[in-house]
Amino acid sequence: MNEMFCFQCEQTAKGTGCTIGGVCGKKPEVAGKQDELTCALIGLARAAEGKNHNKSTDELVMQGLFMTVTNVNFDPSRVDELKKMAESVKIKLGGAKDFDPTTLFHGNQDIVSLRSTLLFGLRGMAAYAWDAHVLGKDNPEVTEGLYKGLRAVGQEHSVDEWLSLIMELGQINLKCMAMLDEANTSTYGHPVPTKVSMKVERGPFIVITGHDLLDLKELLEQTKGKGINIYTHGEMLPAHGYPELKKYPQLKGNYGTAWQNQQKEFNDLPAPILYTTNCLMPPKSTYSDNIFTTSVVGYPGLKHISEKEGKKDFSPIIKKAIELGGWKEDKQFTGINGGTEMTTGFARNTVLGVADTVITAVKSGAIKHFFLVGGCDGAKPGRNYYTDFVKNTPSDTVVLTLACGKYRFNDLNIGEIGGIPRLLDMGQCNDAYSAIQVAVALADAFKCSVNELPLTLVLSWYEQKAVIILLTLLSLGIKNIYLGPTLPAFLSPNVLKVLVDKFNIKPVTTAEADLKAILG
Repeated sequence: MNEMFCFQCEQTAKGTGCTIGGVCGKKPEVAGKQDELTCALIGLARAAEGKNHNKSTDELVMQGLFMTVTNVNFDPSRVDELKKMAESVKIKLGGAKDFDPTTLFHGNQDIVSLRSTLLFGLRGMAAYAWDAHVLGKDNPEVTEGLYKGLRAVGQEHSVDEWLSLIMELGQINLKCMAMLDEANTSTYGHPVPTKVSMKVERGPFIVITGHDLLDLKELLEQTKGKGINIYTHGEMLPAHGYPELKKYPQLKGNYGTAWQNQQKEFNDLPAPILYTTNCLMPPKSTYSDNIFTTSVVGYPGLKHISEKEGKKDFSPIIKKAIELGGWKEDKQFTGINGGTEMTTGFARNTVLGVADTVITAVKSGAIKHFFLVGGCDGAKPGRNYYTDFVKNTPSDTVVLTLACGKYRFNDLNIGEIGGIPRLLDMGQCNDAYSAIQVAVALADAFKCSVNELPLTLVLSWYEQKAVIILLTLLSLGIKNIYLGPTLPAFLSPNVLKVLVDKFNIKPVTTAEADLKAILG
């Protein structure tokens, strides 16, 4: 296969679509197999309609969708394996016709746009559903939403019907994020404010990246007493705020910044790296032998840790850490702005715990505006907008943040208001649920709608988890969202116009101009 079409991420070629090879590093063969897997999952969902589907089938649907998220899996054999499993289960359920891969992203521009928006949202929600599932949490409405959504992707609908399906998915994802929030907090406790060092101590260590806190927990258990330190990377940073994870003394700090810098930050790193979810970039030969993947993550030639009887054996990673030895002396690293520590752990429980203080500060005028500046980071030029935006927010404003886009500014010290830090890291991308709960609580306190609050959302997006979060926000009726650094290529001009007219979505311009427009 020597051609492809993919426009699901923010960095898509020329802002229209990758056709020769993925900007992410995905080859045409993999792109084609991911389309085939998607269409096989549509066939499976059709066959499952009105029938009882078991846990393993549900897991297959979640994993299959998750595997097609950007920067998760580049291994054609692994993708093909899941497709064959989907075909086999479909036959056992009585059979059904797969969707045609050649028409998945081709046809009427507006229909393709709406179909793609629904599909990409499903991929994002499946990732969150899987993270909750591995912690023993499932919601039948969420699971059935994946099946219903897949069937809908393969059907014809009017524009209004497509929009209704997309908004319905956004609402279901709110329940999915609530489920994941409950899974994390019931397992690891509610996050607490925690300062995180960027110093790497001498001696053997392991870097763990991605979102899966259970993998981190198992790694911490298996490294107890072995003289090996653990450092988070990327979206794993918020793990430091969870009481049941921070109690491990070998969880020392955070190494590196956001995902797009990994080829530089992992180059010649004297330690192994464990990828639990996205974002994986094609590794350089200087460190590829030190990478281990697990769960749905995969890349040809990399070592993979599979689950056996509900457990993962991380001894090969531990052995590699001892073999590489780490650095001989402590090394102090910095964030992109020169800071040497970051603070995380300001999830909903913490913020709502000081709600009275926040409300008093708003009423007194000490806090005049809230910004939620968060989302995915990326390599495309223009993302320094978010650094400039936060740096230029007035001293009487508070910045909430989440996901890996925060690395653009999370090493800054922008001060406090009445003992409350002006920069509050709420967690991973799925912790948008925390931000929503805080916004709803403030709206209740001030007896107004969320749209009437002195609150502005300034979002950065990259992949499909950001897509489903945006759909959830829109399904809640939240308006005036600033979105960047560019708008999704999969939104046709007509579909974009509908969203702009209904929700007043605004593309980011410059930090100075946007702040002036927001604050006057």
